[in-house]
Amino acid sequence: MKISFADLKLPVRGIIVLAVGLNNKLSENGERVNKQVDGALSRAVYTSKFSGKSGEYLAVIGPSSRKNATYVLIGTGDQGEFGELEAQVFGATITKAIQSLDKTEATVIVDFSIEKSGVSNDVACQVGYGALLRSYSYNKYITGAAENKKPSKELKSLTLMVANPTTSRRRFRRFSSIADGVNFSRDLVSEPSNVKSPKWMSRQCRKLSKLGVKVEVLGESQMRKLSMNALLGVGQGSVRESQCVVMSWNGGKSKDKPLALVGKGVTFDTGGISIKPAGGMEDMIWDMGGAGTVIGTMYSLAARKANANVVGVVGLVENMPDGNAQRPGDIVKSMSGQTIEVINTDAEGRLVLADMLWYTQKRFKPRAMIDLATLTGAVMVALGREYAGIYSNKNELAEQIINAGNLVGEKLWHLPLDQAYDKQINSPRADMKNVGPRWGGSITAAQFLQRFTNGLDWAHLDIAGVAWSDTDKSLMEKGATGFGVRALDRFVSDNYE
Repeated sequence: MKISFADLKLPVRGIIVLAVGLNNKLSENGERVNKQVDGALSRAVYTSKFSGKSGEYLAVIGPSSRKNATYVLIGTGDQGEFGELEAQVFGATITKAIQSLDKTEATVIVDFSIEKSGVSNDVACQVGYGALLRSYSYNKYITGAAENKKPSKELKSLTLMVANPTTSRRRFRRFSSIADGVNFSRDLVSEPSNVKSPKWMSRQCRKLSKLGVKVEVLGESQMRKLSMNALLGVGQGSVRESQCVVMSWNGGKSKDKPLALVGKGVTFDTGGISIKPAGGMEDMIWDMGGAGTVIGTMYSLAARKANANVVGVVGLVENMPDGNAQRPGDIVKSMSGQTIEVINTDAEGRLVLADMLWYTQKRFKPRAMIDLATLTGAVMVALGREYAGIYSNKNELAEQIINAGNLVGEKLWHLPLDQAYDKQINSPRADMKNVGPRWGGSITAAQFLQRFTNGLDWAHLDIAGVAWSDTDKSLMEKGATGFGVRALDRFVSDNYE
């Protein structure tokens, strides 16, 4: 969708969007329009259930004097509590409303401001950002052949009329870049696994080269030389070759240590020999959600030319149960030299990350390292599907990430690490086993990962419950969420630039 900015004026034709506060309080220009159409807006509001709450919308057909105009009223809620996130929801509601009218373009009168203290007052950019995020839909494989699958019209153009369009246009480039990164991540996560092999994923990563990202791809022979046996063990049951992709963005000073982002990229997870139940296994197309977030974040940082050094490393494998697959009871020697007894081949993501974390901290010696993974069902038992779990060996780092997430509406909950949990993954046959007892499974998984961080400042985000949504969100349709791209971009902006 194209977002453009124009001088503030009152159009008289087409789809015209106006803001309405609580108790149906029209904006100043909304009142002017209402008078021009002989009170048609206020009459429509009076006879409907519309009240101006955030997320509400109402379409009003113009009277005979404006027969070529349709006015769409969008609720802002309490404008005293109207901040960046509320402006984004306003923009997302515009997209939803216009799409429900099966129209492809609209004009928005932006004559209200963000009232909440401590945030930017460039409301138009936030409105456009929310509209972009909500406009995404994954319909690549919908042909329209089925009667109930006719593709609806997409919103192609949104013109935001503001007092200073030149300034808004310049500032919006940043938000557009972040939205592109989120949507790139969502594309990757949504792709079916018959297409989405590790090599296909590595080819998508190479596209970032056009943005100035240095991309390196390691195949199985190179990883074998590096003794990445934990990762390779996961992929040995698949005919598709495993990959490790390194993406480097050097936008900061040459002497500055980078931030490292590490992602689990299991392009499909059957569970291996410890095979999953058939019901719901199709969801495992998104078990590479952590890698998708890392790739999307690298995209957004490069697209907006972030003044920071950031490296993204993703381990890409497919976990399949053929005659060569890893068995429960196998012992593998990781790149770190530590040995791992594989108790359950469905606890494969931590094996991938073990080698990726060790490789990343050894090669790049980063200032801090953050990994993301759809790692455990246990985190969903603990937190449901509203919060991601975060673990860290440094509270300050965790709080910085949580704060960044809160600012962009991606919620994280700080869960504990403790030696008592760590002891639960000791093995009598190896240095450790890849699963602990049933209880606290997300915590013991994090304890496992910590053993491969070598004391570096580190945080682990378990995004299993939030990488995919079965229901629509305020800013997004159901499906892949791209969770973490906006939070990590904000984290970099606030702490590394």
